[in-house]
Amino acid sequence: MVVHGVVRDGIDLTALGADRGLLGRTSTAERVADILRDRIAEGDLPPGVRLSEEAIGGTLGVSRNTLREAFRLLTRERLLVHRLNRGVFVRVVTVEDLADIYRVRQLVECAAVRGLGAPPYRLDAVEAAVTAGERAARERAWQELSTANIRFHQALAALAGSPRTDELMRAVLAELRLVFHVMDDPRRFHEPYLVRNRHILEALEAGDPAEAERLLAAYLEDSLAQLAGAYAQRVGSV
Repeated sequence: MVVHGVVRDGIDLTALGADRGLLGRTSTAERVADILRDRIAEGDLPPGVRLSEEAIGGTLGVSRNTLREAFRLLTRERLLVHRLNRGVFVRVVTVEDLADIYRVRQLVECAAVRGLGAPPYRLDAVEAAVTAGERAARERAWQELSTANIRFHQALAALAGSPRTDELMRAVLAELRLVFHVMDDPRRFHEPYLVRNRHILEALEAGDPAEAERLLAAYLEDSLAQLAGAYAQRVGSV
């Protein structure tokens, strides 16, 4: 039996143990993948860590076959990587991957804003993410600020009203979180964009999607330029 709240095989099992109750009797590989994806996004399973089948399967109370299928799902999403004779690891994103992630973000997020029809727009989720980010900054809760910023971009993409776009962005932004978890200063990479988030929201509230798209495109270009060099240096040191 795995005792929750302990570190085993280099993994803190506390959060996973709390998630066990979410599975119930109808647990599936997809639901296990959802849990592991969330734990990767929150940093409980950091880039480079090996995922022990025994530790994780025991903590969640699922079979080895179910867990392996969940691993395969997340490998296809580029969140995990299988290394021959070594096991399954949370993936470390390359600098080339980072550039491609931002390329996809430019295509999807800007298109979602560009494709808006006549105002008014349903901006509740966008506004909630902006407000949450500003609150996190006031409270100096930098990981919460990171999460709020991710939710802001998810909300922008969701303006397209497309479940397929939502699914794509969830995978892309989950992969981006792997980048942020390698960095050691989330405040540096998120706080400067709070004002820009607010400006994009204000442009949408004013019924000006063209201005919102212009602000967003510049935002993404600046974000990539700021992050790429620092990430390359950081990855090279781990």
